[in-house]
Amino acid sequence: MAVPYNHKAIEKKWRQKWEENPVNVDDGKKPKYYCLDMFPYPSGNGLHVGHWRGYVISDVWSRYKMMQGYYLIHPMGWDAFGLPAENYAIKTGQHPAISTAKNISNIKRQINEIAAIYDWDREVNTTDPDFYKWTQWIFVKMFKEGLAYEKEFPINWCPSCKTGLANEEVVNGCCERCGTPVTKKNLRQWMLRITKYADRLLNDLDKLEWPEKVKKMQTEWIGKSYGAEVDFPVEGKDEKITVYTTRPDTLHGATFMVLAPEHKLAAGLATPDQKEAVDAYIYAASMKSNVDRMQDKEKTGVFTGSYATNPLNGAKVPIWLSDYVLADYGTGAIMCVPAHDDRDFEFAKKFDIPIIQVIAKDGKAIENMTEAYTEASGTMINSGDWNGMESAVLKKEAPHIIEKMGIGRKTVNYKLRDWVFSRQRYWGEPIPIVHCPKCGNVPVPEEELPLRLPDVESYEPTGTGESPLAAIEDWVNCKCPECGAAAKRETNTMPQWAGSSWYFLRYVDPHNDNELVSKEKADKYLPVDMYIGGVEHAVLHLLYSRFYTKFLYDIGVIDFDEPFHKLFNQGMITGKNGIKMSKSKGNVISPDDLVRDYGCDSLRMYELFVGPPELDAEWDDRGIEGVYRFLSRFWNLVMDNKDKNIKASKEMIKARHKMIHMITTRLEGFSLNTVISGFMECNNNLIAIAKKEGGMDKETLEAAVLLLAPFAPHMGEELWEELGHTDSVFHHEWPAHDEEAMKDDEVEIPVQVNGKTKAVISIPVDISKEDAIAKAKEVLGDKLSGNIIKEIYVPKKIVNIVAK
Repeated sequence: MAVPYNHKAIEKKWRQKWEENPVNVDDGKKPKYYCLDMFPYPSGNGLHVGHWRGYVISDVWSRYKMMQGYYLIHPMGWDAFGLPAENYAIKTGQHPAISTAKNISNIKRQINEIAAIYDWDREVNTTDPDFYKWTQWIFVKMFKEGLAYEKEFPINWCPSCKTGLANEEVVNGCCERCGTPVTKKNLRQWMLRITKYADRLLNDLDKLEWPEKVKKMQTEWIGKSYGAEVDFPVEGKDEKITVYTTRPDTLHGATFMVLAPEHKLAAGLATPDQKEAVDAYIYAASMKSNVDRMQDKEKTGVFTGSYATNPLNGAKVPIWLSDYVLADYGTGAIMCVPAHDDRDFEFAKKFDIPIIQVIAKDGKAIENMTEAYTEASGTMINSGDWNGMESAVLKKEAPHIIEKMGIGRKTVNYKLRDWVFSRQRYWGEPIPIVHCPKCGNVPVPEEELPLRLPDVESYEPTGTGESPLAAIEDWVNCKCPECGAAAKRETNTMPQWAGSSWYFLRYVDPHNDNELVSKEKADKYLPVDMYIGGVEHAVLHLLYSRFYTKFLYDIGVIDFDEPFHKLFNQGMITGKNGIKMSKSKGNVISPDDLVRDYGCDSLRMYELFVGPPELDAEWDDRGIEGVYRFLSRFWNLVMDNKDKNIKASKEMIKARHKMIHMITTRLEGFSLNTVISGFMECNNNLIAIAKKEGGMDKETLEAAVLLLAPFAPHMGEELWEELGHTDSVFHHEWPAHDEEAMKDDEVEIPVQVNGKTKAVISIPVDISKEDAIAKAKEVLGDKLSGNIIKEIYVPKKIVNIVAK
């Protein structure tokens, strides 16, 4: 009887051995493979079983690639600036650096429990001045290239906390921290001109092996559209309102127009009798975040009392304000064609505005419309000279017609906005700019970077909208680097996105004091081959990283312009009833107890077994026992048969090659849950063969151990050693299958009489027609009667005998 499987002793032994002899070593001869996890924030709550999932997926893939002969770049680090640490500092008075270091220490311990092959020599931390020196350097380079600029910008403002809030900190129009209704405040902000890269960010998606849904989300976020800007003269004023429309073919159907409440003309358009209502509406809109405005189901609006003139047909067009129009999209004003737009239709019905249909299927108008006709094709009606034209054709021609008439111009528009890049916070990278009364904005000289974050006594917001840094006069007051005059430092800090937009580059050269990354190491190790993380980062983080990479390519730092070749998004592990795990809900499952009771290998495999890795899955502790039983049975299979010197039978060889093919195919397709179920099937099959044949050959046992090793690395190493090997299992190449060896010698086929199955026979795959039919007749015996009319044999499929 074999020595029982003792996960505690085995895992302790191999952790120590890996510590002494790392398995992933760069010998300079192997090709590189860069597998990266998305940058974790070191939360005070530590890791739960949901966090394990992504890390296990990336480690399994890394170990698999290592066994294919690659040197793995598989680093880990910390996206450690950000709000939670600052809020904790405000509450406790403890410096964010202290709580952050404590959190990192705890999470690093927990990550090591996963037994992933992280290279801790490459560890980076965004709060380390040696790291953020280069975050600041990138900003300085962007400033010099005209990509970083200042702009007055309305931000969410909490009058009680006296600070700016990110959109995600505004819940139902109130401050998440104190519950006070949030207002808007105009503040000077730093912006990054990401819009300059819009076309490249859009077009280069075609280069990437990414999930189609992520590409679609980025495409929609960039939001490129083709249309026209049209100028509507305002009645009684020497002003025009310019609208952007993607459907200039519907211009005759524009029965009203809507401006964003922040539009520069909005307040001035109010007639005396509408002024009070307009002012009240503008104020109410200023209290809502853009997110809330776009989500509001009920359309609201106010009539200004003013009219514009439709430049195409001279019709009088009432001018309304509504908060569903945003100032920073298009021109902040839209023409409304309620007959052909759901939102405009709803608004027109609510406020009793005329609806004129201008596109009709087969040229016939709909009487008493109950909903907008939104199909993009049809014949133009009620459209003057355009009547009878096909709308799809006119949509393309209308911008040129409008341009010739001098009432507008053909335009390409983007939903993508420039990136608001400053925060009124302490715990972030200082923005390396000096404000000089003579020279204007001057970057801190590159040789003086990093501009270090000073210690402060109070982390409380200042109440003026400035960051706590503004109160440190001996830090703020400085000399202008250009003219030497008295000047002031920028007191806003960078957003948390800053470090995570380029960290993957630093991992390959983390100790370089002279450059962000050396050319030699960038050429050798970059870009990232496989990026693994949650789909919640599908838009912003990935878009910002692509923008940074393109910029650094443009200035010659790197020679590639896309950071991540392949992307895999894992689903979330939830608590009961699909509820997200969180400390506040009391449904967090810690991995620590499960590792203690079942072992790291069992938990790793169960993380993959719970469901398709790209989908969310509900956690149920009970399932891990089944995985533990499988590992114990596999352990016994190898230990009971390793010294028997069994000669491989045909069935063993076939089972081995089928197993290699199945596991490899499923792993390559990232169908990791079916890899685990495949292991269980194969294990049952091997146990059955061993029982029948008195044992199992060593080569099949070795192949099974090699396949299992990336998933259960401790057991893989221990069994590989038990099989007589002195080197690590991960230094052996991944097994290959042989198509010929997989082929079946015999097949089972049905035998039919007059189309009805009467028996099933097992025949050699290369049997002749005559022999197949003879065997079928022999098996049928008395079931075959009457005269035989026809005998049919479809090779490897069926025998059918037609008899009367």
